[in-house]
Amino acid sequence: MRHATHTSASARGIYLGLRDQIVSGVYAPGDRLPSTRALAEELGVSRTTVTTAFDQLISEGYVTVRQGAKATVADNVAISSTDQEPRIGNVYQRLSGYAKRAMELPSHLPGSGNLRYDFRYGDVAPDDFPRLAWRKALTTAVLARRERLGYGHPAGSLHLRQALQGYLWRARGIRCDAEQIVVVNGSQQAVDLCARVLVDPGDRVLVEEPCYAMARYVFLTVGAEPVPMRCDSEGMDTACLPEPGRHTLAFVTPSHQFPLGGVLSVGRRRQLVEWAEAGNAYVIEDDYDGEYRYDVRPIPPLYISGKGRVVYIGTVSKTLSPTLRLGYLVLPKSLVEPFVRCKQIADRHGATFEQEALASLIESGIYERHVRKMRRMNSERRAAFLGAMLEVFGDRVEIVGTSAGLHVVVWFNGFRGEDENEFARKALAAGVGIYPISRSFSQQAERRAGFVFGYASMPVQGIAEGVRLLAAVLPPC
Repeated sequence: MRHATHTSASARGIYLGLRDQIVSGVYAPGDRLPSTRALAEELGVSRTTVTTAFDQLISEGYVTVRQGAKATVADNVAISSTDQEPRIGNVYQRLSGYAKRAMELPSHLPGSGNLRYDFRYGDVAPDDFPRLAWRKALTTAVLARRERLGYGHPAGSLHLRQALQGYLWRARGIRCDAEQIVVVNGSQQAVDLCARVLVDPGDRVLVEEPCYAMARYVFLTVGAEPVPMRCDSEGMDTACLPEPGRHTLAFVTPSHQFPLGGVLSVGRRRQLVEWAEAGNAYVIEDDYDGEYRYDVRPIPPLYISGKGRVVYIGTVSKTLSPTLRLGYLVLPKSLVEPFVRCKQIADRHGATFEQEALASLIESGIYERHVRKMRRMNSERRAAFLGAMLEVFGDRVEIVGTSAGLHVVVWFNGFRGEDENEFARKALAAGVGIYPISRSFSQQAERRAGFVFGYASMPVQGIAEGVRLLAAVLPPC
């Protein structure tokens, strides 16, 4: 009998088995179902158990009953089949244009995290997180007496925005009102929100080449056309800026270009702001790791000289942890209301307790002491990585972007860009995670093999060991 394949002894198991057979067409509309007595005997359960399952099917409209007759499948039950789902390539026809564009992009999901030597950029060492201070601050936030637990302001906790206002002035020289700050769920949401507020399908957006791939993906997904701008040791080459007025915005990482590490020079900063001002465009400044500068003080943000044309993005992902999903925008006053309204539609508001905990750490001075500690520790990791690479590889490599941040780019002399994936595969087999730079380029061209090496998640000794193990699997030139 058709129902005999579903032998769960529970009422829910029987209900699910019969429902699936009805929906899949095993029982067609109008077909009679077995009696509750017969089904109970076959499955070895009580009649009450089967009756409970039937009652659920009846209440949901899958089954109808008439006095003195067996239960039958309802006439209006829709039969589904995976073979009947219309598709365009691998995308369902009913998806929005936004979703279809997203489905066409490469998927870069996080790895398993089980590698002993993993040079993935963006990860931080778990022992670096200030567990005790964070737990105390979070507990205080949770236990604080409130009149009610309700929805918060979409721009974020006023307490945190006021704390960030003071921190940004002390640490980055930014003068703004608390109302100009919008708290977001990490810098990725910040970029997405910028695209939704400032970009229409078909708009042209300047992006660095190479650049942070997930930012480029945001602009592609909203239907914009990212226009790559060549970068060198001074960041984006502003001598190649297009005529003002034909592009909506520019996305830059001026304090530490990702991934090459260049710093946008003063002259280029002025040119970029003047270009935006002349063309009624905006500049999105992603200051993703501006706290980490090892030779001189952190470079002043572009926002300071931005003449109201710069949107500043900051995050605690590199100072505390990417797991917290806490970032912020500093906006020109004219953009505050549209950003807040769109933020409310996107996710209503961020996690309140975490925002209060971060505000407490900033106000107490714990956060800035932690940043200074992390700067010292990551300076040691950086020195260990550079020393190990020089010792093991010597002039076989060129390393760039070493003066700031939590990553560098290593170019391997004698290897081509097309060799990157094979090299990474061999390293992975040996237990070392390395990551090709090709993902950051929108236009593939003849070049050396390059890799983005992050070092913030590994102990000093582990960094040296990982480099030596990597050398053992390096293919001959």
